[in-house]
Amino acid sequence: MEIETTPELVLNVYKRLEENISKFRNAVKRPLTLSEKILAGHLETMPNKAPQEGKDYVFLKPDRVALQDVTGQMVLLQFMQAGLKQAALPTTVHCDHLIRAQIEGETDMKTSLNENSEVFQFLESACSKYGIGFWRPGAGIIHQVVLENYAFPGGLMIGTDSHTPNAGGLGMIAIGVGGIDAAETMAGLPWELLYPKRIGVYLTGKLNGWTAPKDIILYVAGKLTVSGGTNAIIEYFGPGAKSISCTGKATITNMGAEIGATCSIFPYDERMEKYLKTTNREKIAELANKHSELLVPDPEIEHNPEKYYDKVIRIDLSTLEPYVVGPHTPDLARPISYLADDVKKNAYLDKISVALIGSCTNSSYEDMSRAASVAQQAKAKGLKSKVPLLVTPGSEQIRATIERDGQMDSLKAIGATVLANACGPCIGQWSRPELKKGEPNTIVTSFNRNFPGRNDGKRETMNFIGSPELVIALALGGSLSFNPLKDSLDTPSGKFKLDPPEIAPDVPSKGFYNARDGYVAPSQNPETVQVIIDKESNRLQKLEPFSKWDGKDLEKLVVIVKTKGKCTTDHISPAGAWLTYRGHLDKISDNLLLGAVNAFNDEVGKGRNILNNKIESFPQIARQYKQNEIRWVIVGGDNYGEGSSREHAAMTPRYLGCAAVIAKSFARIHETNLKKQGILALTFANPKDYDKIEEPDKISIVGLASLEQGKPVKCIIYHQDRKEEILLNHSYNRSQIEWFRAGAALNVLRTRVK
Repeated sequence: MEIETTPELVLNVYKRLEENISKFRNAVKRPLTLSEKILAGHLETMPNKAPQEGKDYVFLKPDRVALQDVTGQMVLLQFMQAGLKQAALPTTVHCDHLIRAQIEGETDMKTSLNENSEVFQFLESACSKYGIGFWRPGAGIIHQVVLENYAFPGGLMIGTDSHTPNAGGLGMIAIGVGGIDAAETMAGLPWELLYPKRIGVYLTGKLNGWTAPKDIILYVAGKLTVSGGTNAIIEYFGPGAKSISCTGKATITNMGAEIGATCSIFPYDERMEKYLKTTNREKIAELANKHSELLVPDPEIEHNPEKYYDKVIRIDLSTLEPYVVGPHTPDLARPISYLADDVKKNAYLDKISVALIGSCTNSSYEDMSRAASVAQQAKAKGLKSKVPLLVTPGSEQIRATIERDGQMDSLKAIGATVLANACGPCIGQWSRPELKKGEPNTIVTSFNRNFPGRNDGKRETMNFIGSPELVIALALGGSLSFNPLKDSLDTPSGKFKLDPPEIAPDVPSKGFYNARDGYVAPSQNPETVQVIIDKESNRLQKLEPFSKWDGKDLEKLVVIVKTKGKCTTDHISPAGAWLTYRGHLDKISDNLLLGAVNAFNDEVGKGRNILNNKIESFPQIARQYKQNEIRWVIVGGDNYGEGSSREHAAMTPRYLGCAAVIAKSFARIHETNLKKQGILALTFANPKDYDKIEEPDKISIVGLASLEQGKPVKCIIYHQDRKEEILLNHSYNRSQIEWFRAGAALNVLRTRVK
């Protein structure tokens, strides 16, 4: 396992692209967009005609897999259970999610190494045995490290984190998946994908003043909403795309996860070439230059984009204003000039409690330089941040470089605390003892996700997202209603208005600090390596197979919950302190649906237990149902399971006895995860039927012996005084129906391996 993607691998990919694109072009007989070219280049078999978007499944051969320390635990446990010996394609594990933000970077890192040593030892030993590269805690956040070392134009990668599409900033199709998807691909099996639609974002003009790449995706999120990109690839192109740095492009593609997109991507250009060369990948840049026609859309696409995309959004970057989204959802977007009015109209808490910049989305050299530019202005006037300011570097390479070049000092000078090179507050690993229980408060961040409870486990915290430079300005102003484009700050010498941040370089003129000592290569003698799992551990647990389908219909299932409003994977399987148990299925199951709002009683995380008629927590109810062999169903609303790729949100319901989830619609990754774990994922043929489900109802799903692709399923609702029939749709194909019958996709994989 190499520490970086090799030129040999890239050259082989380009040869395959060249051959397959020619065949695909002959099959479809029209110009091709960039995503079509890359998908065609990775098809296992070439179709006779173009796959139907949103209907046909295709089988692809990815170039690599990326895992992080939380989701990676379950991937490796599933990989081991299947009896596999070595990863069949390049794979890495990155330790970034388990490191908490409590005090400051060095102290927090020492604490986390002590708290999580058992998990880190397991991951490192499993990586060593199975031929997987291992990045130690402190090396950086998975997506930043991948961008620095592994992403390349024209490649295809899957990763067990929803923000894997970050690598689209370097022209790669990179897609977030569930753990069993990764385990199957690591075993050498092709990866299955519902052939995506295409949404084009045509960019003209050039960013200026306070406007940053972040504002592009915040604007797009407002246009498309959290589900508008579902089963679609977002392709950015046009003359304005070339004005955005490689890392700026990555910020945009990273947050495509917030609109449900399969992934997002930019065409190859000089800004990507510059980034490749500065990160010691000159040979890959040379190969990309030689094969550039494979790495951009055909010329006809840009001339008439409406003809080739399902939807086209046009943005003039020259007139784009800085945007802020939130609270509680990443698609509630408005320009900064409208925020003060929104604060009054919606009675948002104007005073900011904490400001946070960095994360996998916005911690590039360019980001930190622009943020430091604003900080330097404040420092010169004797100003400090009016609120606590926390900085999360995306990687050790970034942290060490901005320390060397002075940006870190500028941020510290206005009161910033530097956290560890890890996810920290972005994914709930944030301790806030200063807050009283139930205390409402406002934070501003440059992160990517802002669901209730996401950052600090407190649903009352309202997170507003903007660019790093805007967050610094808001921290100096101390309130949401401060608009740095027009408002002034009070200084000892009078009023002072911030200038827009200086134009920052894409990459440092002195090059990046070399920070590769965080990498551990796998063993050359894997047969001598023992995977370390303590039998008495409460952090790690070897998996037992789920039982296969018994061939019977699902009769009179209990409705454990009908979720109300947004129900994300954060609500189905919360993170924060629960990340401790991501390698222990039984322990992690105690967080089942703790963040879900129950439509039957408006309570969070609680429902009625039919065994005693008491209102209890969902995990408490589910464990009693499991003990009494009572199977149950979840009823969900729109875009059920949006957010993180965490397969625990499917595994824990399955473990505790969930037989089916019936929703108005599903987020892409979660729907696949449910299918893979043997839970029936069904949607109301008539979304209004959601309203028919009442708390005492029982639900039967019948005719499962004849379950087949494209055929609805009959559902019988047993009300207290009557029954009625409705139809449920599904998106299962033949191989996915086999997962259901076998009890889980892992059972199918184990059979194939044997």
